[in-house]
Amino acid sequence: MDHFTYRDGRLFCEDVPAADLAQAVGTPAFVYSKATLLHHYRALRDAFAPLDPVLCYSIKSCSNLAILRLLADEGCGMDVVSGGEVCRARAAGADMRKVVYAGVGKTDAEIELAIGEGIGWFNIESEQEFENIAAIAKRLGRTAHGALRINPDVADARTHAKTTTGKKETKFGVDIERARRFFKAYGKDPHLRLDALHLHIGSPIYSPEPYVRAVTKAVALIDELKHEGITITALDIGGGYAADYETGASPSFQSYADAIVPLLGDFKRGGGTVILEPGRTIAANAGVLLTRVQYIKQGGTKKFVICDTGMHHMIRPTLYDAWQFVWPCEPGPAFAPPRRAKEMGMDGLALCEVVGPICETGDYLALDRPLPPIARGDLLAVFGAGAYGMSMASHYNTMPKPPEVLVDGDRYTLIRRRETYDDLVAAEIDPTG
Repeated sequence: MDHFTYRDGRLFCEDVPAADLAQAVGTPAFVYSKATLLHHYRALRDAFAPLDPVLCYSIKSCSNLAILRLLADEGCGMDVVSGGEVCRARAAGADMRKVVYAGVGKTDAEIELAIGEGIGWFNIESEQEFENIAAIAKRLGRTAHGALRINPDVADARTHAKTTTGKKETKFGVDIERARRFFKAYGKDPHLRLDALHLHIGSPIYSPEPYVRAVTKAVALIDELKHEGITITALDIGGGYAADYETGASPSFQSYADAIVPLLGDFKRGGGTVILEPGRTIAANAGVLLTRVQYIKQGGTKKFVICDTGMHHMIRPTLYDAWQFVWPCEPGPAFAPPRRAKEMGMDGLALCEVVGPICETGDYLALDRPLPPIARGDLLAVFGAGAYGMSMASHYNTMPKPPEVLVDGDRYTLIRRRETYDDLVAAEIDPTG
């Protein structure tokens, strides 16, 4: 569910017309719905309530401070993958004890920062990383907690190869057999207490079944380690829960919970802490990317809709072959979309290539897409743009990054201004700061 709806053939974000937002802040622009962000967070929290989980929002999916503050105020923890994200979590007012730090290449400076901030857990990806974090903690006179990331060797067929992480051979974590040896070697370290497990099998996962298989393997490992005198106090089952890029394509939060919660009841009743790392499922459908059509070009057989945004602001289509719904913001009542789907079942549509201004053939937002009549100057919306849109945006072709806007009912707030050309060269004009 989200709060981007068509009324009388016009797109509204909550109670603000998209066209009014575009007029106020220009295009391209990312627009987020506060009501959608809170609805998704609360629905996920409520679905998993029997486990009283620590929800750690994945900052990498959408990292604007206003959004992080909104979630932190709800009691949400944070999943970070860099020193920069540690600083964002702190700036957002997050409880640093509810911060988990993942990533295979943590630098010494990042580790020192995270220990100093008192984060809850480091997700441990390798033996050398464990040894390094333990040594830094010892030098600082601190005790840190580690969650060993295990790869349960499960994957979902609908997950793109570039976002599948739970297989045996991957740069992330260790396989279960190696995990057994890992705990024997490091399970008693006094400076980095290895008392948790971490799973993350990929994203997006469109079925609860891969989680069932992964969690089942993790619970079995926890029981085995207990017999060997090693107590696991926390299990992080990761994120990757799907978002509805296409209406009705993903399971409900309750469907995931109904399958996963029964597997962890004994662990929870035994005093264990369950951690979830949602990102996309909270943020994706809470945002749209507004873009203005610059030109219409008729090729030999293809019609190109050339926009003022592209892969530099929304790289998912070309990087992950991702499908995202694209539709005019004011198509009129005859073309108001009843759903977001690959096949719209409407008369009067024409196949279009929705492309951007970047000097790459791969710069596109949608290929072979049936769309209603479109003219130069029309406003389009790229839906499902709240996750991995702005957070993956670049300055390629020396393009400024767009503004971000947060809508709350009939009001909106600029939460990141549009970059200027001066912003793009500032660090080069004064490289010493």
